[in-house]
Amino acid sequence: MPMHMPSNVSPAAWLKQVREKYKLRNTYKETIDKLSPLDRLAVFITNHVGTMGFFLIILTWTVLWLGWNFLAPPKLQFDAPMGFVFWLFISNMIQILLMPLIMVGQNIQGKASEARAEHDLEVNIKAEQEIEVILRHLEYQNDILRAMIQKQGIEIEAIKTAVDPG
Repeated sequence: MPMHMPSNVSPAAWLKQVREKYKLRNTYKETIDKLSPLDRLAVFITNHVGTMGFFLIILTWTVLWLGWNFLAPPKLQFDAPMGFVFWLFISNMIQILLMPLIMVGQNIQGKASEARAEHDLEVNIKAEQEIEVILRHLEYQNDILRAMIQKQGIEIEAIKTAVDPG
């Protein structure tokens, strides 16, 4: 992309060319599309474990398990009262399996965030370049207007006073 607008191209045409050359991108989608199936699974689990729905499932499972084993007749209990060894075992297995999956998912999401930040920087640099071109064009127009006013013999201070009497 040329840093400076060519003199034979209008600013609007130049900006249109720049925008056509550099289309907007969805960096998150690009990052997700490059992932392996296992990485996608890790991102899926990371996105869903951190929800109220997952919390309510775990809470419901815990309340039902503990409630059943406290309140059911001894012959119907499937985990000895006050022992709850199997419940602890299952809870620990869930934690042990989810912890590395969530960390992998967070690493992948971090890479997507870095890609998005890099893209934002590119967009900001392009915007700065466009603004620079527009400002140069406005300065050029201002110079032309000053030359026209001076050619007509009108003093610029008189125009400033007429426009802003304060």
